[in-house]
Amino acid sequence: MKKTWEVTVLGARVHNLKNIDVSIPRNKLTVITGLSGSGKSSLAFDTIYAEGQRRYIETLSAYARQFLGSMERPDVDQITGLSPVISIEQKTTNRNPRSTVGTVTEIYDFLRLLFARASDAYSYVTGEKMVKYTDEQIIKLILEQFGDKNIMVLAPIVQGRKGHYRELFEQTRKKGFLYARINGEITELTHGLKLDRYKTHHIETVIDKLKVTENDIKRLKRTVKTAMDHGRGIIMVLEKDSSNIKYFSRKLMCPTSGISYNEPAPHTFSFNSPQGACSKCSGLGYVNEIDIKKIIPDSNENIKNGGITPLGKYKNMLIFWQLEAIAAKYKFTLDTPIKNIPEKALEIILYGSDESFKLLNTPLGKSSNYFLSFEGIVNYINNFQQDNAIDSGKKWTDQYVKKVNCPKCNGDRLKKESLHFKVAEKNIAELSEMDIDELLNWFNNVDEKLSERQGIIARDVLKEIKERLSFLLDVGLNYLSLNRTARSLSGGESQRIRLATQVGSKLVNVLYILDEPSIGLHQKDNVKLINSLKQLRDSGNSIIVVEHDKEMILSADYIVDMGPKAGRHGGKVVAIGTPNEILNSSSLTADYLNHKKIIEVPKERREGNGEKIILKGAKGHNLKDVTVEFPLGKFICITGVSGSGKSSLINETLHPILSKHFYRSTKHALEYKSIEGIKNIDKVIEVDQSPLGRTPRSNPVTYTGVFSDIRKLYEQTPESKIRGYKAGRFSFNVKGGRCETCQGAGLQNIEMNFLPDVYVHCKDCNGKRYNRETLEVKFKGSSISDVLDMTINQAVEFFDQIPSIKQKLKALQGVGLGYITLGQPSTTLSGGESQRVKLASELAKRSTGKTLYILDEPTTGLHFEDIRVLLKVLNNIVDKGNTVIVIEHNMDVIKVADHIIDLGKEGGAKGGEILCTGTPEEIIKNKESYTAQFLIKELQ
Repeated sequence: MKKTWEVTVLGARVHNLKNIDVSIPRNKLTVITGLSGSGKSSLAFDTIYAEGQRRYIETLSAYARQFLGSMERPDVDQITGLSPVISIEQKTTNRNPRSTVGTVTEIYDFLRLLFARASDAYSYVTGEKMVKYTDEQIIKLILEQFGDKNIMVLAPIVQGRKGHYRELFEQTRKKGFLYARINGEITELTHGLKLDRYKTHHIETVIDKLKVTENDIKRLKRTVKTAMDHGRGIIMVLEKDSSNIKYFSRKLMCPTSGISYNEPAPHTFSFNSPQGACSKCSGLGYVNEIDIKKIIPDSNENIKNGGITPLGKYKNMLIFWQLEAIAAKYKFTLDTPIKNIPEKALEIILYGSDESFKLLNTPLGKSSNYFLSFEGIVNYINNFQQDNAIDSGKKWTDQYVKKVNCPKCNGDRLKKESLHFKVAEKNIAELSEMDIDELLNWFNNVDEKLSERQGIIARDVLKEIKERLSFLLDVGLNYLSLNRTARSLSGGESQRIRLATQVGSKLVNVLYILDEPSIGLHQKDNVKLINSLKQLRDSGNSIIVVEHDKEMILSADYIVDMGPKAGRHGGKVVAIGTPNEILNSSSLTADYLNHKKIIEVPKERREGNGEKIILKGAKGHNLKDVTVEFPLGKFICITGVSGSGKSSLINETLHPILSKHFYRSTKHALEYKSIEGIKNIDKVIEVDQSPLGRTPRSNPVTYTGVFSDIRKLYEQTPESKIRGYKAGRFSFNVKGGRCETCQGAGLQNIEMNFLPDVYVHCKDCNGKRYNRETLEVKFKGSSISDVLDMTINQAVEFFDQIPSIKQKLKALQGVGLGYITLGQPSTTLSGGESQRVKLASELAKRSTGKTLYILDEPTTGLHFEDIRVLLKVLNNIVDKGNTVIVIEHNMDVIKVADHIIDLGKEGGAKGGEILCTGTPEEIIKNKESYTAQFLIKELQ
């Protein structure tokens, strides 16, 4: 019986797992921990999850499987007790600009349903509530309002459009109608009647003239029906000898102006549907606009010297001849500073003109009568952007383009009609802009503002919305809003959104596998996340979490500790059991949990070099016009709760400004006033969390560039020179030296139709990637293939006498990656390993002592021991005079910083301010800061 209450893995050998057997209890919260690269993800994702998914796909018909592609069976002897598996990883964020928090969580779908069924419509002309009537109600209202009066019943057929309408009048006359009201005047429909085609007109057909009495009700009914048919559901009633007009409609209609809306449906409120999306921005909320400041950065410069950036300096070509022709006409030259060029001429240069200019300078000489109109530089860039979907063309135009809020919908993404449907005086865009906690508060109090009918219709929808919003609050995402785009979320945020969606789906008997859900989460919200996972467990699910967070590890029911080291020295289970059992074991993780090993707090903080960078008036996203000083020559930590504005300040304001200054990057910075002190640094390096390469051909040595040096070294060997081999001969990505059977992959893919594809060593090169001739070239007795099979530790000794190669390999060894092989495919590296390969490739570059490094949560995927190694590397960088800025939540990193900048107090709209700055000892004195409350415990 015990078997069914465990997931048992026997003989797992995926990646670096050493034929291990593990039993994990079901319906419990299990944490898999261990050093980065010790085999945690290999066990959780590549073994347990892969097998669960494969079994699910096996249940489908052979016909369905051919579309899904079959899953490879993981290298494991047996897995028993497996229930359906759902994996929540960090990688799977949606890059689509149309995807928002609201659409991912499906809350927006419920909102659309609420507005389609229970909203009130208001006129966008007068702001009045829209009305709609049945034919019986209309007749009753006409009898009440126009009893015993002479009226005209009109059917509106043209509302505010240009045209001469000759054919329309002719058709109307043939139907037997004699009069029409044209722009307020009753006019007889004579043969050949037409209007001024360039003016805007309002035309209504006169259906009937009658006196309203109870006796003539049959005629009134007939008239109203005819008018409704001709006016497409709208009629006008005009009192004779008076300007009193009333509109009546079967559709939603404004009683004063007569405009009407279609009946609302869920797609009326969808920015991904033509029925709801704003017509100018197609529902994106922003449009691309040419930035004149980027076309003319300095108006003191002249055209000849390249004052108009897209054109560059003067060249003897058509566009400059055209500019000379414009200059001749408007009495200036190409040497005139741009600010002194007449306004009319500058407008023609930028936006073009239909006027033709005589070209004075052409290959045919001055006597040629060559006339040309000028398109304008802005129009040229616009057209080029639309015509050239290719990357190079787009890259060229992107540097002159900025994204601005759509002027038509003001960034609300929807048509104006859709924005005038309201529930309790709020439209759907206003609700989407609110932070989650504010929105939940609004929904909790909305019941009393709804009418009885609305309350009944909305009851179930409101229940669903409130539930889903509270799940988002439970995972610490109170600062997000529903209109936040999914592509702007961090890996941890998107993972927690998917976790909230899963909690909301109320499935039972499922095995959930999560990958470090605490990333990007402040310590204060950690408890909420742990409670969400326990809630998921208590509803009858099993949960496996790959995690390094101390609090999460100790909150688990069961822990699997992988080790003892990383890579080929890992892949074993070093300790397993409840938290108490783990604490009594002798594993590395236990040493850190028991405080036998700790990351030391430095005895004294660095003073820095006295220089600083000052960023003034940053107000992008939720930043509240903040001014920040970054003291140089220090280890700086940016802290604050999730959503407090850390990434907005560093990744989206400071880094793009510096990138543009040093590398002419085209990434736009968020709004700021000014920056001082850039001269105090000479380059900026950012290490982010994006994966290395997405193909198995990418590996640590190709990424860091060492492989080029190794290939050049092999080119210099005597054997190579005799044979005439060049460096390209030793690349496995191009023809020449590689094995052509497997095209340098070392593996061959054998298709098995309905079974998963099988990868086998290539029979010609036996997995060595190169052909026989290339492998005959040796350096110190090893071929290029042998070098790719070496670990970095072995390679450092092997290339001891070659400084250019040794320096780059030393950098990889320094960040604790000595155990990986040079040719290990990037796709098999863990998240923590990938980030350290990137860091090493930057560290290998010569530092000048004036470099600024920016790291975004470098502790992602790192064990306590890995963090110690990382801090050693970062401290070495700072000791050489460089500056390191780290965005971080991990207290082990924060406590060793020289200078902390804490943002808050909360996330979202309640964040975006600098709470406190200074050394950790100064920060803990602040009573407002959440970071300070947790930092005190670390410093005691």
